[in-house]
Amino acid sequence: MPKMKTHRGSAKRFKKTGSGKVKRSHAFTSHMFAHKSQKQKRKLRKGTLVSSGDYKRIKAMLPK
Repeated sequence: MPKMKTHRGSAKRFKKTGSGKVKRSHAFTSHMFAHKSQKQKRKLRKGTLVSSGDYKRIKAMLPK
């Protein structure tokens, strides 16, 4: 059986933490900042963990 390939689009968007969880960055961070509050923009800067509903699907795309 051949090796499972990493989904390259996912590899660029998600990183695994040391404990095996999956990190992601927030959406809505590329443009139109004039109407977003300073609090919203500050919170969007930080990364976060992938939700439990998406975790299984994303983990399958990142075999390493």
